[in-house]
Amino acid sequence: MEKFFNAVQNMFRIAELRKRIFFTLGLLAVYRLGAHITAPGINKVRLEAVWADVAGTLLGVLDLFSGGNFRTISVFALGVTPYITASIIMQLMPVLSPTVKKIQEEGEVGRQKLNQWTRYATVGLCAVQTFFVATWLSRNQVIADSWVATAMIIVTLTTGSIFVMWLGEQITERGVGNGISLLIFAGIVIGLPRGLAQVSERVSSGDAASTLGVVFLVVVMVALIAVIVYVESARRNIAISYANRRVGNQTFRGQETSLPLKINMGGVIPVIFASSVLALPQTVFAAFPPDPNNPNALWTKVYTFFQQFHGGDPYYELVFLSLIVLFTFFYITIIFNTDEVADNLRKHGGFVAGIRPGAPTADYLNDIMTKLTTVGAIYLALVAFIPQLLLSGFKVARLPFIGSGLDNFLTSTPGLSWIPTGLGYQFYFGGTSLLILVGVAMDTVAQIEAQLVMRNYEGFLGAGSRLRGRRS
Repeated sequence: MEKFFNAVQNMFRIAELRKRIFFTLGLLAVYRLGAHITAPGINKVRLEAVWADVAGTLLGVLDLFSGGNFRTISVFALGVTPYITASIIMQLMPVLSPTVKKIQEEGEVGRQKLNQWTRYATVGLCAVQTFFVATWLSRNQVIADSWVATAMIIVTLTTGSIFVMWLGEQITERGVGNGISLLIFAGIVIGLPRGLAQVSERVSSGDAASTLGVVFLVVVMVALIAVIVYVESARRNIAISYANRRVGNQTFRGQETSLPLKINMGGVIPVIFASSVLALPQTVFAAFPPDPNNPNALWTKVYTFFQQFHGGDPYYELVFLSLIVLFTFFYITIIFNTDEVADNLRKHGGFVAGIRPGAPTADYLNDIMTKLTTVGAIYLALVAFIPQLLLSGFKVARLPFIGSGLDNFLTSTPGLSWIPTGLGYQFYFGGTSLLILVGVAMDTVAQIEAQLVMRNYEGFLGAGSRLRGRRS
């Protein structure tokens, strides 16, 4: 602990690092200040009533990534969601478009051009999403039913999202850590005091069952955090050898190095993908609800089904976990092309011991990546499901054939009665939040430690140790 406090003191002894830290904290404060500025024309009383009706739906995903701004419809209501979606789309484009792939290979110039396109895509997505939000607010009488009020919401929320994107880019360039990730991190952390207050109330009630439930929740959360730290830091190192090279009259001796492969190379992106896909129907239904006078219409039946399609519902969990596994394999296939890696090794004279260069090396890497990705997909699915099980439960009564009997058994069995309903906490602190909190904290601390070690200061773990982030 003494080494940790010494490292914190060293952070503020370095003028440049101190300026970066204060700059980051200042922009995070600006971001949180915007959460208290409500968009014009909002009926706050009506908005609270609407949120009481949709509290358990997937609209909470938007509220999570906006740091609670969506619940109040502040000027930053959409947060970084449009920018994240645009960034993911641009990461997929090189696979779909040879033109974009060619631009990506142009180095720094290509990167800047793709960043500019990402900003343009963010503006377009903001306009579309704010239109749906404005339509939803108008239908629920939160704003006036007029084109002026709708246009005001679209302009305000779009401008706010662009400003949030600018804040994130400024933090990345002139502050510490990844700006967009830190903005999400700050939004999640803000909700923790409310969750801790609920835990404190449960403990202070004096009920033995509630106290045991809190202890169980804390133990599971701590264990999950430890698993996340371990997996996010884990690497599968592949030994790479380089042959001797002769350049002119000089001979350069070969060297030994390694190719580190992460178990969870996709990070939290597959979970965000899955959450966004599942949130799309709720967003559409919120903007275009069915006609209550026509209960037999197909749109009404689909709407009724999706009203129960949220955390804890067996059908939701099955689709959600399946999408996580699917997007994990899909995303990693895009960001790590084994054929390109094998070709680059061959061009630079590198090879894996016992494996021929070229196609055999690509097959070897592909086999390893398949195994790692399988483990990573299962890990992401479990991390996303376990907190959801604790908080919202698993409504087994919805299961066909065995649902009713299994629900009666669990409800009547001491120690298992919480499974269908969860532990009863209302704050959102699921697996996605845990992954973001731990991952962003690891990345930020790793960057600060790199600055300290570069200037001959001890890091957070002392001399000779190095704390690795997800990207290191």
